[in-house]
Amino acid sequence: MRIFIFSLRVFSVAAVVGIFILLPVNYLGDQLRDIDFSDIPNKSLDLFTISNVKDGSNRLWFHFSAAYLITVIVCYLLYSEYKYLSSKRIAHFIASKPLPHHFAILVRGIPLRDGSSISDTVESFFMEYHPSTYLCHTVVHQTSKLRRLITDSENLYRRLTDLKSSPRTPENHRNGGILGLFAKKKDLLGSYEKKLEDLEENVRVEQSDISVTKEEIPAAFVCFKSRYGAATALKIQQSDNPIEWVTEEAPEPNDVYWPFFSTSFMQRWISKLVVFVASIFLIIIFLLVAAFVQGLTYLEQLETWLPFLKDILKITVVSQIITGYLPSLILHVLSSYVPPIMKLFSTMQGYIATSQIEKSACDKMLWFVIWSIFFANVLTGSATSLLQIILDPKEIPVRLAVVVPAQASFFIAYVVTSWTSLSSELTRTMALICNLIGKHCSCKSDEDDEFQIPSISYHSEIPRILLFGLLGLTYFILAPLILPFILVFFCIGYIIYRNQLFNVYSPKYDTGGRFWPIVHNTTIFSLILMHLVAIGIFGLKKVPLASSLILPLPVLTLLFNEYCRKRFLPIFEAYSAETLIKKDRADQNDPTMGEFFDKLVTAYRDPIWMPIRHSPFSNEHNSPLLHSS
Repeated sequence: MRIFIFSLRVFSVAAVVGIFILLPVNYLGDQLRDIDFSDIPNKSLDLFTISNVKDGSNRLWFHFSAAYLITVIVCYLLYSEYKYLSSKRIAHFIASKPLPHHFAILVRGIPLRDGSSISDTVESFFMEYHPSTYLCHTVVHQTSKLRRLITDSENLYRRLTDLKSSPRTPENHRNGGILGLFAKKKDLLGSYEKKLEDLEENVRVEQSDISVTKEEIPAAFVCFKSRYGAATALKIQQSDNPIEWVTEEAPEPNDVYWPFFSTSFMQRWISKLVVFVASIFLIIIFLLVAAFVQGLTYLEQLETWLPFLKDILKITVVSQIITGYLPSLILHVLSSYVPPIMKLFSTMQGYIATSQIEKSACDKMLWFVIWSIFFANVLTGSATSLLQIILDPKEIPVRLAVVVPAQASFFIAYVVTSWTSLSSELTRTMALICNLIGKHCSCKSDEDDEFQIPSISYHSEIPRILLFGLLGLTYFILAPLILPFILVFFCIGYIIYRNQLFNVYSPKYDTGGRFWPIVHNTTIFSLILMHLVAIGIFGLKKVPLASSLILPLPVLTLLFNEYCRKRFLPIFEAYSAETLIKKDRADQNDPTMGEFFDKLVTAYRDPIWMPIRHSPFSNEHNSPLLHSS
């Protein structure tokens, strides 16, 4: 919600300045050139952009002043928000009860020793080098086969539950055997119950086999007697070999993503490289799609591509819909399929927490929307290509000043189209459609769905919100007419997402404000982009003094960003020794700490070891024959 509050504050000020100062200045600028105002309907949007101001006009100093004003306001709000969230983060930590992930770290790359198990090696190492703070550890096991068995049993249990909840009809009976063609007719319920019983027995046997054979992987959660002890072990390199005894921050137990623990250091490194290349490839593909979508905004180009539509395009209503609304709608629909792909890419990189996967996917999505939605549409909307800008970086401000204003009408339509997507979030239309399709394809029952409370997709929503912030700041001095539409978007978004967060979604993990640095850095990038465009536009408008006086703005903005990075970012990455020791000392008089440490021993035990009791023949004795240590 803080991202909406921050955006509302920024664009409330921006809209006031843009509508009541810059918009009249842009509109009045055309009167200096004796334009025929009877032609306004044909180019009304151009009359409200900076291109309507006469070259060398003193009116451009209003835009110059507005650029400084909005930069100061945005930086002040960024500083205030960073400071507020930092203090809230520390206060939340001080007021929190003892939590397992504050006392634990994840250790990977554990070296194998002859005659010793991974568990013995971990205990020996930490007893030797962290004797006063080490408490216990939990070794991670290779459980891929066991997970498949449990997944099969859960799917079969859903089918069985669905059959039991449906009326008893002849349809509940059909031929058994392969595809029901060759075996005798048998009761499907009885068949499923027998298969489920067999699967649960296989699960118990597999759990016992893993416990006996000790199929350990070189990774373990190591717990300490204090938060400070865990933080010290996390920050210090444990071995002379930097790829052995690699420490990572432990996630919350319910945030752990277990399937990818078996990946080695080299496998994770290779997967990151592969994912990086795949992400670049996806962005390039979408650049081509964006180029085609932009072609729809030009009737001449569309008639060249699709000559058989020439007669239809002569109809005014059809041409207006195709060139105005259809391109942004296509872009919205296609971009909605990208977040799941980016999340899949992040999952392949070997992250061990859902929060880490979503944060990584958020970064990828942010790069995607900036390049594939903003720059792709800006650069493909004119003869200027991305290659020309890369080959001649000194001309970036001038080229941006030419191509960015030309796409103002497209992005206004894009923002307005986004109002529809916000409304669909309130009704969760896409989730309803996916649920109906999934129910018929996977035989899910209504009883199962009742317990699947959705959570917000940070990796898709945050980049989308930041894209509109980028559009608003970039077009602030160029086409201020876009500002009211963006302000309406944030107002609707605040109302809808406030309801969704309080009444619909249930968080899978505590973010602790860790997404805010992404918001901060993207806003700084948006300001720098605005400054570059302003430098170019003042140069094109033959006001070299204004162009020169804008130059300190990006430098000062980057210095401000560096200060915030030094002042606040460390608070979002780790807690200070002062905070940790104070919290540890306060817990010394807490009588419940003994019980907490008893639970901490099993806090990071893989849920795969828990007994399953779906079968009607299960009882309290259906538990693993041997338990994992």
